[in-house]
Amino acid sequence: MNVSMIEAYNDWKTNPFFDDKTRAEVAALTDPKEIEDRFYKELEFGTGGMRGVMGAGLNRMNRYVIRRASLGLAKYLKSEYSEAELARGVAIDYDSRNNSREFALEAALTLCRQGIPVHFMAQMMPTPVLSYTVRALGCISGATVTASHNPKEYNGFKVYNSTGCQMLDREADRVIENINAIKDFSSVEVMELAEAEASGLLTYVDESILDGFTAEVEKQAHELSAEAKSALKVVYTPLHGTGNIPVRRALAKLGYTDVTVVAEQEKPDGNFSTVRSPNPEDRAALLMGIDLAEKTGADIVVGTDPDCDRVAVAARDGEEFVLFTGNQTGALITEYVLSRRAGSLPKSPVMIKTVVTSDLGGRIAESYGVKVMDTLTGFKFICDIVNGFEKTGESFILGYEESYGYLIGDHVRDKDAVVSSMLICEMAAYYKSLGKTLSDALSDIYAKHGHYIDHLDSYYLRGKEGAEKIVRIMDLLRSSGKSLTDGVDRVIDYSLGVDGLEKSNVLKFYLTDGSWVAARPSGTEPKIKFYFSVRGTDRALAEATLESLRALIKGIVDKIDAE
Repeated sequence: MNVSMIEAYNDWKTNPFFDDKTRAEVAALTDPKEIEDRFYKELEFGTGGMRGVMGAGLNRMNRYVIRRASLGLAKYLKSEYSEAELARGVAIDYDSRNNSREFALEAALTLCRQGIPVHFMAQMMPTPVLSYTVRALGCISGATVTASHNPKEYNGFKVYNSTGCQMLDREADRVIENINAIKDFSSVEVMELAEAEASGLLTYVDESILDGFTAEVEKQAHELSAEAKSALKVVYTPLHGTGNIPVRRALAKLGYTDVTVVAEQEKPDGNFSTVRSPNPEDRAALLMGIDLAEKTGADIVVGTDPDCDRVAVAARDGEEFVLFTGNQTGALITEYVLSRRAGSLPKSPVMIKTVVTSDLGGRIAESYGVKVMDTLTGFKFICDIVNGFEKTGESFILGYEESYGYLIGDHVRDKDAVVSSMLICEMAAYYKSLGKTLSDALSDIYAKHGHYIDHLDSYYLRGKEGAEKIVRIMDLLRSSGKSLTDGVDRVIDYSLGVDGLEKSNVLKFYLTDGSWVAARPSGTEPKIKFYFSVRGTDRALAEATLESLRALIKGIVDKIDAE
């Protein structure tokens, strides 16, 4: 460990400013690698804000790191807005994770000490409701405490701008500058809760905000008979998170009467005690729902993550339930929405997807005369483009990313699993009325546009050594270029800036048949992700190509990891 690490470790262990529990936790550390991981760097903002394992230390999520980040946000806002504008305040919410409400209050009271009003959610709410609240109340910023779909050990802090969009890199960089200028944690002042409430700086947003949000979700529904809706049997799981009330309320108001909730996963639980990880991308997270669906004869299973911005669906394919990938669900939603709105689309319609999302949705959109735009990974980039449509006159229809995040409509500026859940149920009911399952609908798409196989491999490389290995992996891939494997037609390095996009540490290797593999280090977790997209008319050949590419990448990662 270097001198700065040792100094930070000793400070957190002995400085009376830190509470007794924090100092005791640090003093109990004995593993040098654990100490190094907690203090070798400060927790950073990435594509999804700040996210990390909860615990004591610089590189952990805790009250002191949250306070410091919140003061950095406050200083940024005070440099950007006039006193009158600051009075519009900041909206703050939180999810069902352990410490989420406490961390959210720490953020709120830090802002209040700086004289910035806070509109605090009276109860936990989905992340898209936070985005809606910023817009509905005219706030200058927003923040939410969540780690989305990460395991129970994690929590995070996402910051939003005045449009309800997660702060872009150019904005976050300014916040980070202000955070980095705060050298002493003890210099961060926090207002007492009673004082904040009495002064009016801290006010509470009641459940009526959810009524406005739900009304906007309902606007995205299409005409469908009451008989078709009531014929659909749905099993829903909020995975112990915030989606339980909003999703069920939206479905009930629109007439979906046969919705059964997985009772064991209905209530908020920061330990996510029924699942290994509350990630709807993982079939294991939906097993209870699938089991219930098999027992009750349900048509589909819908699951949302803890902050209800991602959604997964499993549907019958014969007697089995198939969990659709994020790309497959995105293609289904695109086909359904555009087919139902064909002939009534607004002027200059646009669909937006990320560069690591399958091209299938884009092909569908283009077949309906809808312009397709690609952007970087992170929903904030999709929503930033949407914000620009106010000047260009283009009309946003929908956008999505392969990681199970979708937005239909422009009521918020973030992915929204409430409106997505509603539309998934609607399209399942619609296709059922035609005698089809969602699996049948996907087969129809493949028959028209070609068969796509998409896959994601994530490699966790933790700690300082892991971070260094991820850098070496990306360096090796860059130096390989077209020689990475046979058939590489072109390489796109987004770190150089491509098509006017911000620079991003993403590499994409296109093969001559249109298949591709992309590499991207996570901005919020200690891992590197590899995205594979293979297209072909022969499924067996496509699967063989996919396995060959996966084996190639695994060999590279294993080689670096063993060094």
